[in-house]
Amino acid sequence: MALSFAVVASSSSIMCKATNANNHSHLQDLSYIKRAALISDKSAGFTSPHPNFGCVIVTPSAEVVGEAYLYAQGTKPAEVLAVEAAGERCRGATAYVNMEPGDCHGDHTAVSALVQAGITRAVIGMRHPLQHLRGNAIRAFRSQGLQVDVLGEDMQSKLVEEARKACLLVNLPFVYRAASRVPFSVLKYAMTLDGKIAASSGHAAWISSKLSRNRVFELRGRSDAIIVGGNTVRRDNPRLTARHGGGHMPIRIVLSQSLDLPEEANLWDLSDVSTVVVTQRGARRSFQRYLASKGVEVFAFVAPKIIGGKNAPSPVGELGMVEMSQALDLIDVCFEQIGPDMLISGFLQPIPDLTPTIPSEDETFAIDPTVAPFETSIIFFYKTWDLYGAFSNFSPHPIQMPDEDGNYVTWFSVEHYYQANKFIGVSNPLAQDCIDKIKSAKSPEEAARLGRLTQRRHPHLVRSDWESVKIDVMYRALKCKFSIYPHLNSMLLSTAGSVLVEASPHDLFWGGGRDGEGLNYLGRLLMKLRSEFLGESSAASENTCIAL
Repeated sequence: MALSFAVVASSSSIMCKATNANNHSHLQDLSYIKRAALISDKSAGFTSPHPNFGCVIVTPSAEVVGEAYLYAQGTKPAEVLAVEAAGERCRGATAYVNMEPGDCHGDHTAVSALVQAGITRAVIGMRHPLQHLRGNAIRAFRSQGLQVDVLGEDMQSKLVEEARKACLLVNLPFVYRAASRVPFSVLKYAMTLDGKIAASSGHAAWISSKLSRNRVFELRGRSDAIIVGGNTVRRDNPRLTARHGGGHMPIRIVLSQSLDLPEEANLWDLSDVSTVVVTQRGARRSFQRYLASKGVEVFAFVAPKIIGGKNAPSPVGELGMVEMSQALDLIDVCFEQIGPDMLISGFLQPIPDLTPTIPSEDETFAIDPTVAPFETSIIFFYKTWDLYGAFSNFSPHPIQMPDEDGNYVTWFSVEHYYQANKFIGVSNPLAQDCIDKIKSAKSPEEAARLGRLTQRRHPHLVRSDWESVKIDVMYRALKCKFSIYPHLNSMLLSTAGSVLVEASPHDLFWGGGRDGEGLNYLGRLLMKLRSEFLGESSAASENTCIAL
């Protein structure tokens, strides 16, 4: 019996003219925007927690000369890749992006790439959902003389709304998270035609077809976490993996109030992905120790089967409703036949409206000068959700560090360098092979996955002094990063007087944890660096005064 959750200010409007030429151009714009949304979806799951970005560059003669998408977090922006593909043909061309570029690394890379390449017009599917990034790129484009058209603002029609909806849907989990501050969740179940999810005996393998189950694996690969209850663990012993041969693997979460779970279960095998068990305080403490030692869109698969049975379980339990008027209605319902099964999907509530009705920081201050938009004594950073995402060791800032022979080697990110150092100096060909794979990993997330997976599966390949040197390894890499990028150095120094906290809810060593229980070593190292840089700056100022 499988039941699980997958946890994932406008310009003046210009109505499009009805002339044939303009109408043709209008339809072309929408076609290219939909194309940008379509290709952005190719890396769904890998880009988290960033949005899916796609960029299509088109010449005035309607020739597509470059297109690209953000491969994963910590990799080159889609706009940069598209410009590289188009080359000199960018001059005078139009760039189509499904979402306004978001600068979370402090260097305006995406905007600069398009401007410097000679792009003269940008068509944007939707503004960035995050308040502190919304409108920044649009203003930057216009300040550089580019014509900017935003769907739903500068371009309006029924067809425009359809294209805009495509842009919303491709980033729906991100949009929902930004609008509601809670994760976008998907309820998935498979049931027979008479509404049963298992036989009276509990047997449920398999209700749906292999094609339907493959669609579930695809859905998992696009999610950040998969949640199941204790019953599913006891009866099905699931693995809850994406099973797509590598790449993004969502965290597995088990909810069990009593912690009445088996000692042997596939979910306790952490070789591929971690598992989190959520229970109440005090439940089976010995089993908690044992586990510790081991290291709402609705998707309903309806199979053309009838099983019957008064006591056979159904997918939805008692909701306290006594009249049909109380029933939950789905909107945007879609039907799709997958093999012999029928997939029914829909939304329980409308897609959040991302029209910028929430006041900006400046507007907030004008309304109430006593309201500070951000806490000044503590600065949290964690990937893309804040102003200081560039502080992360996952940011795409290459560094050059000396190898064992003193030769300088370029690493794509701090995380690449950190993960590879786990295996440096180990006289085993497998260790060197792992280093090479980490070095060539396309994203910091992939480098981290390779390093962590090898460390779990082959602990003998990890250097013996790793636990005593890992803090220094991270510190040296961070110092290099903040020394060679002036804008990052300035950003770090601007936080003087504030406590820096890496806000990862899961990493209790480098991060601060969900409730501040983490050690926050990354934040500590950044504050140590900041102190050093400030000391150097003060010393330089004193020397200048003496020289005068």
